[in-house]
Amino acid sequence: MTGNKRDRREELAADIKRQMGTEATKRFLRTLPAFHLQAELPEHLRELLDRLDGAEASVAAGERH
Repeated sequence: MTGNKRDRREELAADIKRQMGTEATKRFLRTLPAFHLQAELPEHLRELLDRLDGAEASVAAGERH
């Protein structure tokens, strides 16, 4: 029974991935406001990414925070 559940989950995951990649789904998502692309990254997100880059560079250099 466990194998059957796993198979159904894998089939469902494959179906969802397939449907998300269809042109019809992409076209629909582009009509929703939450999925509109912004031309530029908002400043607060740019600052957070800069901080993340700095933290990653510190870790890569062997430093600790």
